[in-house]
Amino acid sequence: MKHSFSRIWRADGEIAAMVEFLAANLTRTLLGFLAGAALGFVARRGRFCTLGAIEDAVYARDTRRLRAWSLAIGTAIAGVLALTLFAGLDLSRTIYAGPRLDWAGAILGGLLFGLGMALVGTCGFGMLLRLGGGDLKALLGFLVLGLSALMAMRGLTGVARIALVDPLALDLAPRGAQTLPVLLGLDGARATALALAVAGGFAALALAHHGLRAAPKLLATGLGIGLLVVLGFAITGVVGVDPFEDARVESFTFVAPLGQTLLWAALSTGLAIDFPVGATLGVLAGAFLAARLHGEFLWEAPDDAREVKRHVLGAFLMGTGGVAALGCTIGQGVSGVATLSAGSFLALGAIFVGARAGLWFLVER
Repeated sequence: MKHSFSRIWRADGEIAAMVEFLAANLTRTLLGFLAGAALGFVARRGRFCTLGAIEDAVYARDTRRLRAWSLAIGTAIAGVLALTLFAGLDLSRTIYAGPRLDWAGAILGGLLFGLGMALVGTCGFGMLLRLGGGDLKALLGFLVLGLSALMAMRGLTGVARIALVDPLALDLAPRGAQTLPVLLGLDGARATALALAVAGGFAALALAHHGLRAAPKLLATGLGIGLLVVLGFAITGVVGVDPFEDARVESFTFVAPLGQTLLWAALSTGLAIDFPVGATLGVLAGAFLAARLHGEFLWEAPDDAREVKRHVLGAFLMGTGGVAALGCTIGQGVSGVATLSAGSFLALGAIFVGARAGLWFLVER
């Protein structure tokens, strides 16, 4: 037993030494890949899908998956608060908590993203989970979403976004940030109390349902997703911090990173790799591992041209809207809300409205 502990101790030391030796961006990439693999594995095994949760709630009156998603949010809020209080996490370096509140982008982009999500049948994160299981429709969606995200960031649709949406943003610099405690004039213990209350509210909403409490797999999935989002913030904001660079603090999100992954694949010799690319590839690897281990890997192709058109249009709307909204159901719905960003709550609400409208159009109309 002593020899076993000594081997584990030496292995931990070697990993720590390797992480310390690597450049900060490579450290974030490596750890992002490992955390992403865990995220992909947990989400695929637990059938974690925001659109699927909405469909269950609307058409089957089954809110268990939606409540598991709420548990993930509550866990993430509590974990980010702990990192802020005890590990020095600086939320001002995130895209969520800054003083620029892009409310128009959050609402319009969220609506487009939700509509596109309904057309495709899943979000960008769900595409990666499906692609890991051999779904070639997800590969098509991945390519279109990634390219449309690049266009919205740096290309033709980005010009329209900057011209139409950016001028409407609110400058909250006098207040300092767009997080709920700051907007409500709370600081110190009162800000902490608010964060705990919001986290507790999301967790209570989840655990109040007997069906969820009786489903340990769903409980573990929601808790695991929330903790892994916290781990993402720890990787970019605590462990992988280089004081000589101004890197963004972030966690998991799956719109812009899909485009960045495609761009890195094309320009890897001239483009530095970082956490978003590592996390994206990690989710693919984790989903593939989960599918193979449980006999779920199966090559699938689109049924017909109509399905292809629906996936292409939906993926384009998600890539375009997701960039305008600064994230997706994971990026804004869990990572962003974990910072208590007002913009994230706006984007999350818009995504839900867009998804519900899309489901009505496809199913009920």
